[in-house]
Amino acid sequence: MTTRPFGGAGKVGQSLLSGPEKRLVSAWVGRIPRGLETYHLTLLTVLWSALTVLFGWLARGQRHWLWMVSVMIVCQYLSDLFDGAVGRRRGTGLVKWGFFMDHFLDYIFLSALIMAYAMVAPPGYDLWFLGLLALTGAHMVHSFLSFAATNEFRIAFFGIGPTEMRLVFIAVNAFIILTGTRTYAITLPAVTAVVLVALVVSVVHTHRRLWALDMAAKAAAESAAAPGRDPGATGAKP
Repeated sequence: MTTRPFGGAGKVGQSLLSGPEKRLVSAWVGRIPRGLETYHLTLLTVLWSALTVLFGWLARGQRHWLWMVSVMIVCQYLSDLFDGAVGRRRGTGLVKWGFFMDHFLDYIFLSALIMAYAMVAPPGYDLWFLGLLALTGAHMVHSFLSFAATNEFRIAFFGIGPTEMRLVFIAVNAFIILTGTRTYAITLPAVTAVVLVALVVSVVHTHRRLWALDMAAKAAAESAAAPGRDPGATGAKP
């Protein structure tokens, strides 16, 4: 019995910043200290997540602490960017562990960010943040279910991937620091609506693709089972 290669070892699709990221990794992966292994870089997200929650809590009294949340986003980006590259370069072999732990901790970090914003927000916005957490989590669920159905791990849709979203979070931090939280009544519903629309578009796109794959497989099976067809025929022309 043959098995397909594990699709989680690579990613399908290109984001707007994929090219510069690849050049950055190629230039710097060899400079990562030997004592810093791929699993260390992956597990650093636990530290970045804890510090993000701490800085969000501190930002309740002084919102300039949100600059440190932006620093945590950059730190998590760098450790996430290089963990797989270091593993491949050094032949660590932690492909499936890396896939599982990396993306599980991505969700933990995302939750930490939303918790930080919720702590800074005025009273009365809890349900909005709960909905935002559910929708952003649904985006990740969508990626993993699509991967399970196709063995292709796609994290960038329509040119937008995790890196672009990190830049959005950094911009949100700067906006809150400069303007305060008085605009939450407008910006939070607007952001939630954008995340919802993006989810619907992504799900519809995946639904159509999987439907077409299923129909093609069904047609192939019906053609193979048609009366008069030689079961041992390969389909090759003589």
